[in-house]
Amino acid sequence: MVRGKTQMRRIENATSRQVTFSKRRNGLLKKAFELSVLCDAEVALIIFSPRGKLYEFASSSMQEIIHRYQKTVKDIQIDNALVERNMQHLKHEAADMAKKIELLEVAKRKLLGEGLGSCTIEELQQIEQQLERSVNSVRARKMQVYKEQIEQLKEKEKALAAENAMLREKNCPQRQSNEERETEPCNTENKETSDVETELFIGLPEGRIKRALPI
Repeated sequence: MVRGKTQMRRIENATSRQVTFSKRRNGLLKKAFELSVLCDAEVALIIFSPRGKLYEFASSSMQEIIHRYQKTVKDIQIDNALVERNMQHLKHEAADMAKKIELLEVAKRKLLGEGLGSCTIEELQQIEQQLERSVNSVRARKMQVYKEQIEQLKEKEKALAAENAMLREKNCPQRQSNEERETEPCNTENKETSDVETELFIGLPEGRIKRALPI
């Protein structure tokens, strides 16, 4: 005979309700015992009948299990409270950051000359002063960069001058030796020409010829 599916609702008949309670109570106690033995679990079961009678099962001490349960629940509640508090703190920080970002966007648009229609005279003066400070900072930074570039160029100039001087020192002995070699032939020619005797004749060419030929 196939059993029908039991509907999950209160049994109106008192006798049937009491019989069902007894059967299911015993089955529940049996399952609790089996769970504690088979799985080495710490199990505590408390049942109150419709008439207020207590039925309980504990794998060890009921008081110790209840104390452990209360401590665990308390720790979980504390952890949940901390998580909730942290979540609220993060939400507040996110909202503050969103407001700051919005204010910075508005200030940025105003510095770019946008959205100035709603600004008062005081706000416009503050924007003007801020722009002047920004321009002065940019100019100061530009001058510093110029000075740094000039110093770098001076260092490069010194390095090139030193390198040029070293090259000159290396080339000077070669030039001197080449000049000495070029001047030596000239000195020997001068010596040879200085040894040749020369005679100076004054007068007409005929007399010079007669004087040169012996009679």
